[in-house]
Amino acid sequence: WFPPHQVVDRDTATIARTRDWLAAYFAGTAAEVGNLPLDMRGAPFEKRVWTALRTIPPGQTTSYGAIAQALGRTGASRAVGAANGANPIAIIVPCHRVIGSSGSLTGYGGGLDRKTWLIEHERRWRREPQASLF
Repeated sequence: WFPPHQVVDRDTATIARTRDWLAAYFAGTAAEVGNLPLDMRGAPFEKRVWTALRTIPPGQTTSYGAIAQALGRTGASRAVGAANGANPIAIIVPCHRVIGSSGSLTGYGGGLDRKTWLIEHERRWRREPQASLF
């Protein structure tokens, strides 16, 4: 797949923590990612958007325009949408928490049915808070 590179399968502490968090996430027992170290590679604006995504609390949503405004780029909601779509680590960097300004669900790489499921899955935690694993 990646000539001349070799894919090495190894279990590091970060991979183990991420695997444990994802298992807890889907079991409904953890909502906060905590401080998982992420190697996010992208354009500077994309990285700013991805950092902003990680501040959206589980079970809550915000709009592309609100993120653009928070980043000092009022009117750049399409650029935020493009950066959101380029997010390489879905769920951990919660691009599913971003919706249209009208409150409508908009594009998600995994499909709108999965986006709906993820948001509702997290909203259940907001009704019954859980302790973070990290």
